[in-house]
Amino acid sequence: MSQHPTPPSWDGSAPASGRTETTREVDTGLDVPGLRVRATAVGGRSIAVTATAQETPGVVLLQVRGGEPDSGAPLRVRVEWRLPCTGASAYWTPDTGPRWLPPSWLAPRTASLSKGAPVGSLVGGSTALCTFAVGEVVRPVAIGEGVVEESGEFSWWVEREGPELALRLDLTHRHFADTVRDCSSWWAGRLPEVTVPDAAFEPVFCTWYALHLAMDAAEVERLAALARPLGFRSLIVDDGWQTDESTRSYATTGDWRPAPIGFPDFAAHVARVRSLGLNYLLWHALPFVGDRSTAAAELAGHALCHLPQLETSVADPRSATVRRHQVERLAAAVERYGVDGLKIDFIDTFARPAATGGSPEADRATVAEGVHRLLAALDRRLRAARPDVLVEHRQDYISPALRPFATMVRAADCPHSPAENRSRIADLRLTAGPLAVHADPLTWHPEEQPEQIAVLLLSALFATPQVSVDLGAQRPEQLAVLRFWLAVLGEHVDLLQRGGFRPHRPDSGYPLIEARRGPALAFGRYAPVPVPVTGDWSLLLVANADPDTLVRLTFDRPPGRLAALVQDCRGDTVGRSEPQPDAGELALRVPLGGLLTLRVLP
Repeated sequence: MSQHPTPPSWDGSAPASGRTETTREVDTGLDVPGLRVRATAVGGRSIAVTATAQETPGVVLLQVRGGEPDSGAPLRVRVEWRLPCTGASAYWTPDTGPRWLPPSWLAPRTASLSKGAPVGSLVGGSTALCTFAVGEVVRPVAIGEGVVEESGEFSWWVEREGPELALRLDLTHRHFADTVRDCSSWWAGRLPEVTVPDAAFEPVFCTWYALHLAMDAAEVERLAALARPLGFRSLIVDDGWQTDESTRSYATTGDWRPAPIGFPDFAAHVARVRSLGLNYLLWHALPFVGDRSTAAAELAGHALCHLPQLETSVADPRSATVRRHQVERLAAAVERYGVDGLKIDFIDTFARPAATGGSPEADRATVAEGVHRLLAALDRRLRAARPDVLVEHRQDYISPALRPFATMVRAADCPHSPAENRSRIADLRLTAGPLAVHADPLTWHPEEQPEQIAVLLLSALFATPQVSVDLGAQRPEQLAVLRFWLAVLGEHVDLLQRGGFRPHRPDSGYPLIEARRGPALAFGRYAPVPVPVTGDWSLLLVANADPDTLVRLTFDRPPGRLAALVQDCRGDTVGRSEPQPDAGELALRVPLGGLLTLRVLP
């Protein structure tokens, strides 16, 4: 894969690769001032481009094909385009990186099945100036994007190995969330249909931050018994079940057998937890073969690389030997021990640049294709044993090609950080398609105030909440917050997790997020900003996660008679009223971590 340290010369005077480059200017058919597009066959003597207007005006699909290779080296296809960088305030990518505008000379990113997704959006406020997506979602795609200092333009280029490339450009100037979601739907139309069980959207207790590796069957069962009455419906037993060691190391991964001291009868332990009414999910680090595992000898010579700081090798998924081993060991959790699903971790490690080794029996051209084959084989095995199996993936492995092999995708690790959790959740909601989006497990200091615990929960307002604290050490008022907000999230799960979703102002960290489903409307307010209530509605929820308690609502039409209920972070009623907007505005006091519920009266 060619990766340019600087953007290629637009005048075409200096080929970037040293091979034949056949370049063609592209007429997109879009009436967009300053838009320039060109396609290049790297290593090809011909190129053909088709531009097809899509159903939504301002959206075009470019299909590029290069031909007549100049040598035995693989042909590559590249598309570059530029726009005047006017009115731009942020650049959105799905990995929740910095939102400021990058310079064009930054190193490109690579999206593949194992890491990232080939999509991006240049944004002004909340409006997309240009959103793109590439049709290749398994093999690597190199992506360059950034401001060109010399011309004041914003420049993009995408490139992949192979003779064809499909590129979707959206210059509709709609809300950026709508344009990204449309890209996600475009991918979905090219992939198998995905069905997600309702259990994937129900609250989860996770052991990781609460216990780390210091766990055994009795401790897990103690927390499970406390979690169920609070409203949790699933338990994730994270790293630690497979080892009696308590230090952070991956040296014992790869065997995937229960720790003999901590979990002497794993099947009976799982049965006891499930008898409480909880689904049981078990953590596995799919790529890892630890230095002190018996699998290290079995899979010797089949590694992509060794990670000395983690005391593990990364297995080569292009190897049939590796795939058989991993499928057998991971499927045993469901088939032998009766768990309901798996938390599959570290898939993005397959995409590390250090992965320069490989198995002599590699049967796929790219690691990403090997990962795809491994996950497909594992999925068939798991669903044969349990058709409604639950499988968690995690940011950054968010390619739409992974959707058939998962039921939920979780925000990357961000302990104690409600702002980062909120941003990661919002980004995942735009790209996850039908999968349930999960928060990184919420955790807090034992002395944390109830209002701040509510703020943490509100960072996950539009996701499936995960929590990881010692529930037995919580004060009654802390448990009251958990109980109240888990009940709210459960009551309104369709609105909050399955409704139309719009996070506003990515340049400001999403200070306001909204969801709409039928006549119901919900807002998460994370900064002292007005809440714009639009369209027809009969139920309005406003969760306040900002210390400014004066919540101001603006209405685009008279709402009629209203009934207002204000509750604090524990769910206690603070006030009831029948307020009337004045000149299309209404201001009400809502405590930090509290909830305003407005209903239109008949």
